[in-house]
Parts: sequence; C-alpha cells; structure tokens
Amino acid sequence: MRSFPLNAWYAAAWDADITHALFPRTICDQKMVMFRRTDGTIAALEDACWHRLYPLSRGRLEGDEVVCGYHGLVYNSQGHCIHMPSQETINPAACVRTFPALVRHRFVWIWPGDPALADPDKVPDLHWNHDPAWAGDGKTIFARCNYRLVLDNLMDLTHETFVHGSSIGHREVAEAPFETTHGNRTATVTRWIEGIHPPPFWDGQMKRKFGKSGLVDRWQIIRFEAPSTITIDVGVAFAGTGAPQGDRSQGVNGFVLNTITPETEGTCHYFWAFVRNYHLTEQSLTTELREGVFRIFGEDEAVLEAQQIAMAERPDYTFYNINIDSGSMWARRLIDKMLQEEKSSATVIPIRQTA
Repeated sequence: MRSFPLNAWYAAAWDADITHALFPRTICDQKMVMFRRTDGTIAALEDACWHRLYPLSRGRLEGDEVVCGYHGLVYNSQGHCIHMPSQETINPAACVRTFPALVRHRFVWIWPGDPALADPDKVPDLHWNHDPAWAGDGKTIFARCNYRLVLDNLMDLTHETFVHGSSIGHREVAEAPFETTHGNRTATVTRWIEGIHPPPFWDGQMKRKFGKSGLVDRWQIIRFEAPSTITIDVGVAFAGTGAPQGDRSQGVNGFVLNTITPETEGTCHYFWAFVRNYHLTEQSLTTELREGVFRIFGEDEAVLEAQQIAMAERPDYTFYNINIDSGSMWARRLIDKMLQEEKSSATVIPIRQTA
C-alpha cells in the first residue's frame, strides 16, 4: 500500500533551483518536470509526452512552451499540446497532466493529488526561512529510505546521545523526561533539560554570543505537521536565567526546519534549514552552521539507509515501540488518518489531464 498521502503540499525544490529551464523530479511516485514561466510563476507538468511517453524534461523550453525532444510536439504551460508535426489539426486529447505549484518559505511546493483540493493556506508554516528576525540556510539530502523513517528520526531526539555524541548529543538527552501532545494534524514533543553542561555545538554558540560558557538549561520542542513537515525549536540559555519560564534572552535559539518529500516508497528528498536569531548579519556563521548541521545530518543519513536495507531484508518485520517513540507513533497515526480520508473519499486522481 502507498505510505504517503497525495492530497498535500510537498516541497519539490528550493525556489532558487527552479529557473527558466526544465527541472525533472519524482514526487510521490509521479514523474514531473518543472520550470519558471517568464512571469516568474512555476509550471509543473507530467514528465511524459502524450505521443510516445518520451520524457519532456529531455526536450527544450521555448518561452513558456515545452518542445518534446523526440517528435517536436509542443505543450503550453497548462499541459495542452498546441503543435503537432506535419499536421494542422491538433488532437484534443493531446495533453499532459499539470500539478498545482507555488512558491512559499523559499521552497517550491507541489500538490500531487486532486487539484481541486489544493488550498494554498494548507502549505506548511516554515516562515522562519525568510523572516528578517532569523538568519540561516539549508540543503537537500537525497535519502535512500522511506520518508517516514526520517520523520521517526526527527520526532525522537534521544538518538543524539548515540549518533551525534561528538556534536549535539549527550547522555542527559536520552534520560530527560518529555511530554507528547497532539492535535488534528499536528503532534508535539517537548523536552527541557536543566542545569547541564552544554554539548560541544551549543557550548560553541554560547561562547560566540556571550564570550563565556557555563551550565545551561536546554530545550527541544519538536512539532510535526502532517504529512511530512517538522520544525524543531532548539537552544540553550544560562541555567537559572528564566528560559523554561519564557525568557530566552540569556541564551541562543535556533529552529531546525525540515520537510520531507517522498520520491518512491524507498527514497525521499529531505529539505532542511537551520536558522538562528542572533548575529544575523554574519554570513560566515550562516555558512559554518549550515555545513556543521549538514555533517550531523550525514550521520543520520547513514543510519536511515542502513535501516531501510534491513527492512527490505525482513519485509514482514513489525516495529516495536517504547516510550521514546510516542511522537513518531502520533506522526504515523496522523499520516494513516490522511490516507484513510483519501481512501474513504474515493477521489479519482487522473493520470492524464483531459482537454
């Protein structure tokens, strides 16, 4: 069975990646080709010519029209064929499916499901990515695993102790109590760890901002928004200065922004960014943090891909859950709820768009 809902917005690329050129990408098992129209808006078409299924991404772009690289059929950005070689009459059935697309929060978002349900207000909130009160950057990871394994990883940060011990993890993360709450489309895991020595990453950030280090109160507030977006409010402040009560002025605060887009059942595009609310104009710090987080996430990538291989070897294995899995369990339940809603609605999503 398909593990990803179709009636949802998924990040397809960073906005800077899509130019006036053909950009292919597979999203939710659907091959698409995207490009930026001359007016700056995004077009997304099925990446297969109506005539012989040759990938349109292997053709060329002329203005806002795509020319098939096999026989020269021409499609407008609405997916309709407007030229056929050696004939004047255009077959009215000659069209390819188009996908709703928009730009928000520095990402291009695609709706692979029923276009009638593509409400722009349902785009996940990642406003920190362009908020002037925050500075940061991110990258894309192509992960050879099911997208839900990435969600599991992000919803339970106790693994930091064991996977990221040299940077952001230490024993207290694995032992600290936490609280899990949920809503209709969200699940949140909140963890506070008070009066501890900061791990190397956060100790360095405190020294950079305050010129000193010391015991800190640390927080991790993980918020999942179905089907595949997670924001993590993270930081440390000097112990006893009021951070648990809401005063974070004596600390450093960041947000880890994550949105994961299924490619297939066994692969996904993992878009992430790390943003901060201090030293906003220091580009060198932005680069340093981006590359540092990228190295940390590389450790996660190795774990997740090894996990996917083990799952393929034991396809009938059922995961066991313990207390630390409460956040990921709720995330999966909310995804299953969306899948059931799609199944119950019996919405037929056309493979090809009709004229």
